[in-house]
Amino acid sequence: MAMNDDDTGARRARLDANMARVEELSQRLVAALANRRPTPTALSGPDPSLYAKAAQAYWHDWMHNPAKIIEQQAQYWGKTMSHFIEAQQVLAQGKLAAPEDPGPKDKRFSNPLWDEHPYFNFIKQQYLINSETVANAVEQMDDLDPLEKRRVGYFAKQIVDMVAPTNFLATNPDALMKAIETDGESLVKGMENLVNDIEANNGELIVRLADESAFEIGRNIATASGEVIFRNRMMEVIQYAPTTETVHQTPIVLFPPWINKFYILDLKPNNSLIRWIVDQGYTLFVVSWINPGKGYADTGLEDYIEDGYLKAIEIAKEVSDTRQVNAVGYCIAGTTLALVLSLLKKRGDKSIKSATFFTALTDFSDQGEFTPFLQEDFAQGIESEINAEGVLPSFIMARTFSYLRSNDLIYGPAIKSYMMGETPPAFDLLYWNGDGANLPGKMFMQYLRGLCQDNAFAEGRFELMGEVLDVADVDVPLLSVATEGDHIAAWKDVYRGVQMMKSRSKTFIVGQSGHIAGIVNPPTKNKYGHYTNDDLSLSPAEWLEGAERHEGSWWPRWEAWLKKRAGKQVPAREPGADSRYPVVCPAPGTYVKLKAAQQNQ
Repeated sequence: MAMNDDDTGARRARLDANMARVEELSQRLVAALANRRPTPTALSGPDPSLYAKAAQAYWHDWMHNPAKIIEQQAQYWGKTMSHFIEAQQVLAQGKLAAPEDPGPKDKRFSNPLWDEHPYFNFIKQQYLINSETVANAVEQMDDLDPLEKRRVGYFAKQIVDMVAPTNFLATNPDALMKAIETDGESLVKGMENLVNDIEANNGELIVRLADESAFEIGRNIATASGEVIFRNRMMEVIQYAPTTETVHQTPIVLFPPWINKFYILDLKPNNSLIRWIVDQGYTLFVVSWINPGKGYADTGLEDYIEDGYLKAIEIAKEVSDTRQVNAVGYCIAGTTLALVLSLLKKRGDKSIKSATFFTALTDFSDQGEFTPFLQEDFAQGIESEINAEGVLPSFIMARTFSYLRSNDLIYGPAIKSYMMGETPPAFDLLYWNGDGANLPGKMFMQYLRGLCQDNAFAEGRFELMGEVLDVADVDVPLLSVATEGDHIAAWKDVYRGVQMMKSRSKTFIVGQSGHIAGIVNPPTKNKYGHYTNDDLSLSPAEWLEGAERHEGSWWPRWEAWLKKRAGKQVPAREPGADSRYPVVCPAPGTYVKLKAAQQNQ
């Protein structure tokens, strides 16, 4: 039905009003950006010398092997001209249609117009041609150090992803169509989302991934029943309430990473590892780490160990009236658990009966996808930021991880929020992902310099707390879980570290999926399988080739392993029953609710 003049006028008025609102929001945006405290340039990109070396390598190829360069250029020119001619021929026939071949599939280009409309199809095809050419050019840089080549490839991909046509309003059909359908209201909502995100993060652009108003810690996430029974400047210790009449004698002490919050293991009842462990008949203690502010600048790994690990183990032993505990460490907390095991070996302390590692690196000889962030220019940028702030603000680590999957964690959400005006989804995992923690300056530099860059622990020369620590000192029964798609702790690197440990009893499992979904994989969902192979003398490739794949979660396999090391059944232990450790407050405690942005102020 055709619109009359009144309808057209009304829509025009709405459009003009929305554009005026965009102008107002633009002024707020400028004001919000003015509050941004600049971070060291090294944290936003590589040292310029890297590009100079890449250019030098390219021109070296040109001088010594011009045929290769000419072939590259000829292929690019040929594809570009063929693409242009095809589009011209279709238009010359009077057809408003794209060429028959819609090109490679890419989820960024899911709108049918990318394939059907000549304008959008031309843009998409040319972008894909350009992307392929850049990737091939980097791959064929023979006269470039392999490490520098990997870095050039990473940053080249970041540039290619950043300039994708989907990231710009004029070349995004979804955003354009929605703007027209809503008379520009989607652009107003998108600008509001953008301004709100920048204002909430002191001038930094951090894309909000989840609807934060949909969640409250302790109300609809992190709701497992328990009590905080101890608090110091480093941690709160939560003892979870038993759900069985009897429990295994040896308790479990679980150390989550302090880069994020512990409740990834207790998002909701049906995928809570914390609840599942308790339901299997174990006394469970979980550490909830402080979200440090500027006053923690001089807090180091030794503080996490002395006032965190060793204190939590002491508490669990006293409350449970046992001489030993079974310890679990996840990610950086698993790496540190290995340091603790080495330290206790030096001291002759047998408090840890067994160790379980979740996605925990101990050998950093292959830096994998983190190579760009572990070079000296980036490390110096981190050091400058820490010297200025005392802590490494959470957004820097979040941004680093996000850029490893930039289309999924940055550009895709930004398009939906800022160009489409959509409210982020009410997704608990993404809420947790955005609830990061700051890192103490001293601790992070010890980790970055000593463990990641220098690989001192794997090489038996990491000095800490008056001892020289060595991964080979780890000799308790252990089970290590890595995940097949992990881009933070690649399973092959985790495996290599486990091979260096001297435990006589070692079990290694590779779960399907990634760093989070591969660990938070409850048996009830039967979603991801896992691999096992008892021969840990093999290379990673040989181990996987000979591994047996099992359907479903690895949790029951771990529990069967743990049960053999957990002792007899004893009456269930109620939190707070020990007068030495009375109830401080209900789980999930107070430290988990401290926001990084507040701690930075």
